[in-house]
Amino acid sequence: MAAERRTERQARHPSHRRRPGFRGRGPLLALLISGFLLAGAFAATGAVWDPFADGAGRSASAPAPGAPGAPGAPGSAEPGAGPTTGAPSGTAVPEPAPKTPDKRATGTPAGSGAPRPAGALPFDMPQQAALRSGAAGKKLVFAHYFTPYPLSLDNAPADGDYYTRNYLEPAGESGKHERYGGLLRDRPVPVPPKGGDWEYANLQQEVRTARAAGIDGFTLDMLSLSGKNWERSNLLMEAARSVDPAFKIMLMPDMTSLKTDDPGVLADALAALGKAPAAHRLGDGRLVVSPFKAEAKSAQWWTQVIAALRSKHGIGTAFVPLFLDFGAHSGEFAPISHGFSEWGSRSYVGQESSTRDAERAHDMGKLWMQPVSVQDARPNQGIYDEAGNTATLRSTWQHAIDDGADWVQLTTWNDYSEGSQFAPSLHNGYAYLDLTSYYLTRFKTGAWPKVVRDTLYLTARTQFAAADPTGTQSLMMAPRKGSAAPRDTVEVLSFLTEPGTVRTAVGTATGSHEAAAGIHSELLPLRAGSASAVLVRDGKARADVELPYPVDHTVTVQDLQYYAATSGRE
Repeated sequence: MAAERRTERQARHPSHRRRPGFRGRGPLLALLISGFLLAGAFAATGAVWDPFADGAGRSASAPAPGAPGAPGAPGSAEPGAGPTTGAPSGTAVPEPAPKTPDKRATGTPAGSGAPRPAGALPFDMPQQAALRSGAAGKKLVFAHYFTPYPLSLDNAPADGDYYTRNYLEPAGESGKHERYGGLLRDRPVPVPPKGGDWEYANLQQEVRTARAAGIDGFTLDMLSLSGKNWERSNLLMEAARSVDPAFKIMLMPDMTSLKTDDPGVLADALAALGKAPAAHRLGDGRLVVSPFKAEAKSAQWWTQVIAALRSKHGIGTAFVPLFLDFGAHSGEFAPISHGFSEWGSRSYVGQESSTRDAERAHDMGKLWMQPVSVQDARPNQGIYDEAGNTATLRSTWQHAIDDGADWVQLTTWNDYSEGSQFAPSLHNGYAYLDLTSYYLTRFKTGAWPKVVRDTLYLTARTQFAAADPTGTQSLMMAPRKGSAAPRDTVEVLSFLTEPGTVRTAVGTATGSHEAAAGIHSELLPLRAGSASAVLVRDGKARADVELPYPVDHTVTVQDLQYYAATSGRE
């Protein structure tokens, strides 16, 4: 698993996957994008390699063909336990400067809350003060921010922007990714062009979207120490502070991508970002540093980074390494670590290891940051995990709750090259983020939210797992070792205030099932055609949902991500 995860992660950045298989779907894509834009296309997320940057590869080895690299990662909040490491005890926590009106971009003011529309969720979301105070305030939830895929790469209308022309179009970027059907299979929810500093405004929008979902901050994947991704990392620090001083960015230097063996160079970069008020610090003032694939360097090497931060920059460090192989390295790193984390599995089977690892971390007196995921499909690496509709999302969240995780990292917020995004996207809307808010509330408050609104979530692929694409794609995705077996299913996930009848249509097959109050998952065979569901109670339709993407036996490109829709939103 460690070797596989290493290879996957390394190829992540360089892969800007274009999908040749979008042929024949252009009109539908354009129609949906136009609909988003006409509706206002508010809050979304994203970050992808910047075609206008001087790219640095995220992986030191096995880069995808012609793929450039990227930097970035966001932050979290204060933990409860664990030994102190290299931080001067009692260091004062810097007070954020008073918020001032932001004038860098036109349109929505920087401090606007961007609340969810009424009725979007099956429960009433607690006020942010309740999620950030007391015991709930110590249970932190971060989302892994990948700088290469922001909301927009060029501030152009979505029907002809860089995502559409080059990442979703198989022949984009001169056919560089045609071998695996294109770089991406999804993109951020389209946003209209903005005046002024549009990149800054879009980053503010992403922070507002995450904050509205109850997320405490971003873990910022630092892919490089210069260039566009570095600039975007600095801009994200500013954007987070301008929107909400309590929204924190945890620094996550990516050791599969950073090109330095000098502890002092990395310490300087961490200090440069760490001076920003948005940088995540503990209550005693220590800067939280959580390197991705920390085992790429020895514990001794990291001790030098921590020492340089203190001696040269006066910064104490709370070191929370993230491992690809936690079991093999936790003992070596324990003396210098405040906590631990791992990247984790993206399939709903085999999650028991997270229970073992959380217990090991706590037995060593360290906090534990648990990975929570939706799915993972990587065309450019020819690999995917069987997510089982929403089974992986629900299973990983349940483990974080049951295993007593101190923090959670959503993996990822916006890495579209892995298909692992929680952020609102063209093909999933806000469905996965809305579901996460439900489990996040339980994780933070200790109590399951009461279902007060009937809400249906519908998930399915747009093709069968064994479909043979007719296009020019030659590299096909296969299940990762240890993944659940591929399945062809439609899932209706019901959140009901009272029992009811759910009527379904999948292609030409219709049916119905009884769903109890609370949460109910019903699996149906995947069939060609459209899928929809409607809740009926007392002879009246109470909620309905339809996936706007039909299933077809004939496809031009392989796309094994699950698409999602919710009855809670238009």
